[in-house]
Amino acid sequence: MRFHVTSTIGPVLFLDDLDAGRMRLSALFITPVGEAPPPALVLEGDEVTPICLARFDRAVVWRARFSLPSDRSSSYAWDGTTYDIAGDMTGALRLAYVSCNGEEVGDMAREGSERNAMWARLRDEHRRRPFALMLHGGDQIYADEITQGHDLSADWPDRLPPEPSQAALADLRHHLREGFFDRYAAIYAAPEMAWLAARVPSLMQWDDHDICDGWGSLRRSRTHSAVGQTLFAAARESCLLFQHASTDGDLPARFADPDARQLGWGIHAPGLRILAPDLRSERTRRAIMGLGGWAMMEAEAARRTPGHTLLMSSVPLLGPRLSVLETLMIAVPRMQKYEDDLRDQWQSRAHRDEWRRMLALVRDMVEHDRHDLTSLSGEIHLATRAVMDLGEGRHLNQLVASGIAHRAPPKGWARFLGALASLGEDPLRGHPIRTRPLPGQSARYVAERNYLVLERGAGGWSARWDLEASGMTGPLPL
Repeated sequence: MRFHVTSTIGPVLFLDDLDAGRMRLSALFITPVGEAPPPALVLEGDEVTPICLARFDRAVVWRARFSLPSDRSSSYAWDGTTYDIAGDMTGALRLAYVSCNGEEVGDMAREGSERNAMWARLRDEHRRRPFALMLHGGDQIYADEITQGHDLSADWPDRLPPEPSQAALADLRHHLREGFFDRYAAIYAAPEMAWLAARVPSLMQWDDHDICDGWGSLRRSRTHSAVGQTLFAAARESCLLFQHASTDGDLPARFADPDARQLGWGIHAPGLRILAPDLRSERTRRAIMGLGGWAMMEAEAARRTPGHTLLMSSVPLLGPRLSVLETLMIAVPRMQKYEDDLRDQWQSRAHRDEWRRMLALVRDMVEHDRHDLTSLSGEIHLATRAVMDLGEGRHLNQLVASGIAHRAPPKGWARFLGALASLGEDPLRGHPIRTRPLPGQSARYVAERNYLVLERGAGGWSARWDLEASGMTGPLPL
């Protein structure tokens, strides 16, 4: 399904970096082909004119970079409207965390008010008490269907064409690029999200559905084929454009690799660090992160950082033992098509050593800085939390909020995962992991659409989940 841009979409705000008491921001706009560029932004008496970032068949993408104070609230104006920004990063603070903004099949055809019901709730929550940032933890779009409609990719990833020509691959690249555009333009045009995105700067990290289901956990013959590499290149360009308002050679300073071979980044605010390793760009069937991702995480582990660290792990860092399910996959042929879903996880047998390495690194970060670290995840279309005991009364909390638009799986699946989680897990000796119910809930996993609210107050950090049917949970101290 094609998305027709009939009027300007935007502004969509992104936080490029924090520097010298300023929020470095980008505002993204999408206009129909043939229309004039968006008007200039007005802030603190100055004007900033958007520049062209990319062109598509039916639309043009623009960006304006500017800065606002990061120690107080402020505003900017565009096209006759003033947008208030709750930009004080120094004291009391509210952040929103979302993930899984779509579905694998038919997402473009869903009725808007149903699809975006939780976005409307998040918008109303911002009106009640503003958020300074929105953190997007993966699957910002569901691009799984864009390979359809082209001869080279129609049967992806089950079958590949033999030795496609360069002309055919160029045509595929164009087809995929337009497909990614349609999905990003559609989500940014949705009024519930659009209102928020113009007032709350976003920070995003991609996951598999921003490329295709299971990217990196598929067979190497698929991901390293000419079709697979064309798909990844189109997804990567679209991610830079629509999740970071950027292009190659133009990345904000928060990125660890200016060449964007991996898209991990970090933000440092007073008493707060937000880290988002890239768990897709370098992924293989045997490794979740490559040399670039580990170099970023080890550099951050060596940095002395007072306060609280939020670690955005697009797939849950703490979770139940998956060896039981993986054994079933091998034993039952019809279940083998789900193998990549389990191999995506840190807890997969294929990644167990790497999982221990990450857990040990996180434990050491907490121990040498004597500060708190919370892992934020999505991906599983359920709400849950887990705790790893770090000793001496310290804990690693993991909060999972998924999804903002993806409808929940059956409650039986949540109960099955809860039973699996009751077995516990102990990948690092002396540091057991336990899955716990959310405040006010009895089950370990909640099968309702949801988002997460993170708050810093005088008593420290706390978290609440807004659950579609059950409502807002009580606060969980972190």
